[in-house]
Amino acid sequence: MSARRRTESEIAWAVRLAQAKHGVEELRRAALAAEQEFSAEFQSTATSMRESAINLVHYLAVRRHDVRALQDELARLGLSSLGRMEAHVMASLQAVLRVLHTLLGEPVPVEVVEDPPITFDTGPALLAEHTNAILGTAPQGRQTRIMVTMPGEAADDPDLIRSLVEAGMGIMRINCAHDSPTTWERMVRHLRHAERDLDKRCLVSFDLAGPKLRTGPIAPGPAVVKLRPTRNPVGQVTEPARVRLVADGSQPDADDAIPVDAALLDNAQPGDTLAFVDARNRKRVLRVTEVRPGECLCETDRPAYVVPGTRLTLRREQSSIAQGEVGALTTVDQWIALQVGDTLEVVHGEAPGRDAIYDDDGRIAEPAFISCALDEVFSGVRIGEPILFDDGKIRGVICGVAEDRLRVDITGAAGERAKLRSEKGINLPESELALPALTVKDIEDLAFVANHADAVAMSFVQQPGDIDDLLHEIGKLNAVQLGIVLKIETKTAFTRLPDLLLSAMRHPPIAVMIARGDLGVEVGFERLSEVQEEILWLCEAAHVPVIWATQVLESLAKGGMPSRAEVSDAAMGSRAECVMLNKGPYILETLGFLAGVLERIEEHHYKKTARLRKLQVASRGNQRAPDA
Repeated sequence: MSARRRTESEIAWAVRLAQAKHGVEELRRAALAAEQEFSAEFQSTATSMRESAINLVHYLAVRRHDVRALQDELARLGLSSLGRMEAHVMASLQAVLRVLHTLLGEPVPVEVVEDPPITFDTGPALLAEHTNAILGTAPQGRQTRIMVTMPGEAADDPDLIRSLVEAGMGIMRINCAHDSPTTWERMVRHLRHAERDLDKRCLVSFDLAGPKLRTGPIAPGPAVVKLRPTRNPVGQVTEPARVRLVADGSQPDADDAIPVDAALLDNAQPGDTLAFVDARNRKRVLRVTEVRPGECLCETDRPAYVVPGTRLTLRREQSSIAQGEVGALTTVDQWIALQVGDTLEVVHGEAPGRDAIYDDDGRIAEPAFISCALDEVFSGVRIGEPILFDDGKIRGVICGVAEDRLRVDITGAAGERAKLRSEKGINLPESELALPALTVKDIEDLAFVANHADAVAMSFVQQPGDIDDLLHEIGKLNAVQLGIVLKIETKTAFTRLPDLLLSAMRHPPIAVMIARGDLGVEVGFERLSEVQEEILWLCEAAHVPVIWATQVLESLAKGGMPSRAEVSDAAMGSRAECVMLNKGPYILETLGFLAGVLERIEEHHYKKTARLRKLQVASRGNQRAPDA
């Protein structure tokens, strides 16, 4: 290369270095300016969290800029692209600036030479310290803790709790939306016994139920028992319909049991038949197959619809032995069928909802309606805002608002026609609801939680004032040791996450739970992966641990077999400090499976960083298994 060309190349290189230096200096100045902007918030932050709060604000200042072009240039210059700066923002900026000044042959400014309070070592160390404080120490072999939700039956199954602790459960989660303090107390007592027996520590976290935006009751359907034999594809009966007749007035332990006059049971024998006319005016016969005290078992090869008052005649050979009637039956659960283009009214109160009413010409005389008991829903929504039901299976837009009702145009439904049932979630992602995160029940439950828990999770947290309310109640209970978990489950909570973190930093230890079920509905499932990433970044910048929650390995926990997508999702959970499992009949197997996945993936990744351990597959001619 000629001297002239070399000089031109050196000049171009110096220009690129100077431009990159200018870009990084601009980010550093923005971070320092933000530190002044948030100085009042830092004063109320707990001393142990103050440097972490400053680092979070530095990160927010950097992320107000689009840094992608600068990152690409830094990478081309062979320098850090700032892609792993979350835990130590100022240290990352200054490290790059030091190298750029040196490459340019310039003296390094004193303010860049000196290490900031949060360094490459102290940042991750603070995150580890804060994680240990609220989630306990990591088990041997992996850094990611595992939280397990307790089923109600765990209160009477100490062996299950012991097995879960033995298999690696680090945090027991109890949902205050279910069961009662008496049940919760037994769960905690079993856990403490298991801890002593196994010489292992397992923390306890309670989820407060919070306000629940749910659909109200639906008018019950007819009281009827449907008898349906099983048929093969050509219509032949392969298994008869079976039913149990019990004495009228008794308490049947199954919904399909039919109460009848006791005289029928007293006289029945195997081989007898019971003749009747069903609700469709079809003649049907039940064959008695077994008789027990107070009940008899019957079967039929024909479908039948049995309603209260149906007359039964007990026959033996050609003779009538006894007669009686069917007693009261359980009503059938109903739903409201909705499709795109339908109108649904949401009515204030608890009136039983119903389907649309049609006139004689088939036109809708009255639209379908469902109730909702929360006042704030009707005062906080506006025309044009979206509304979602049942985890987003039914989507609509609010087209009318009155004091006691909303009118909704249905714009989306899972399948051609979706069923809306009672007690299904309602989401209003664009609405400002003046809904307190703490309910009367939550405050009552908190008195129990304060005496038995290591941490409490706050549902439906929306704004810093919600955290103020929780801290006020914790203060009244003198429960200063209680850790706080912020459940991020709404779009509003996500958009306000920096303010929520700064507010919660007044009362460490704290953690954040990504409640991905409701959050996915609120932000849209196409955005969920992006939002998860942003929450992980913000919390790492704040040195606050994250709990990866909702539907982790759900197919395995409930059915005994995971899906491929679920395994990948579980591996992604290693980006967080804790992964939460929900209850299911295969929860013990799921816990062991998840522990194995996390142990393996942590050898390859930490947060956003790939860890380049030796790969056997990279060796030429290697024939070893991929897990070796």
